[in-house]
Amino acid sequence: MRLPPSADILYTTPRGKQILGDSREVLPTLDESSVDLIVTSPPFALLRQKSYGNEDQESYVAWLCDFGREAKRVLKDNGSFVLDLGGAYQRGRPTRSLHNYRVLLAFCDELGYNLAEEFYWFNPAKLPSPIEWVNKRKIRAKDSVNTLWWFSKTEWPKADVRKVLTPYSARMKKLLADPASFYRPKDRPSGHDISAGFGKANDEAIPSNLLQIPNTDSNSHYLRTCKALGKEAHPARFPKELPRFFIEFLTEPGDLVVDIFSGSNTTGAIAEELGRRWLSIEIDRTYATLSAIRFMAGRSVEAVRSAVELLTVGKPLELEGLPLLPESTEIEFDLG
Repeated sequence: MRLPPSADILYTTPRGKQILGDSREVLPTLDESSVDLIVTSPPFALLRQKSYGNEDQESYVAWLCDFGREAKRVLKDNGSFVLDLGGAYQRGRPTRSLHNYRVLLAFCDELGYNLAEEFYWFNPAKLPSPIEWVNKRKIRAKDSVNTLWWFSKTEWPKADVRKVLTPYSARMKKLLADPASFYRPKDRPSGHDISAGFGKANDEAIPSNLLQIPNTDSNSHYLRTCKALGKEAHPARFPKELPRFFIEFLTEPGDLVVDIFSGSNTTGAIAEELGRRWLSIEIDRTYATLSAIRFMAGRSVEAVRSAVELLTVGKPLELEGLPLLPESTEIEFDLG
């Protein structure tokens, strides 16, 4: 990996690297078919300009396809690209923009991706929005679901749902304790065959494609430290359980996980924790610099402040990271 002149390695950990640069320029320097998973949340196509930068709805699809084109080249044949996109309304009208669905169609029809499965992230803690249609005029329900497109390079990406099983609900536990009280084995009008095996207890349940994950982080090490340093944290962080689900589902320890819009680098921190190699790319120096805080838990505020100051002036640092694998475990990371 030979970075373009416009990009720099900001910091490294035992398993990963944070790159400061434009992903459209950095991705071409990666080897073809070298990445197991890309999971990312790009700036959304919102009507109001945000501090972290976001494209307008008219140019959004073409802009995002530039990244998707480069990403497809570096993915392994059994690799995956998970894209988190939020919805939006059209300007001045209570009708939805279709940009996130146009992204889906463009990635499949123009770039040649497969849609392995669509997921939806339900954030029950999301505030009512948009204000005009929900709060003031009260003619729309609040928008609390993001689309998550799971793209794959081929029809058979690596995946194992057994790695992300969920606990049984209280009602399911009650059914398993006495299946006969809840149903009788027979064919349903829908054509489904509900056999006696339906009442067999397994260890846990297969998750659905509706991921209910509240985004309520308000007192994490990252946020507390940013506040102590007098720095503004990244305003659009996704919860750590979101990348965790897909990293566990679609990769194995030692695989390479990439985030092409890394922001506060939640993806890199979770990948490090789970024993995956990672590469995160962020174009904004302030956000990329402050993301190093995620790998400095346990250090004093002054130690973190000194590290952030060094990163701010362009001095790369080696951080301890979060090594949770046995010390004897060797994980190759050869990206130059």
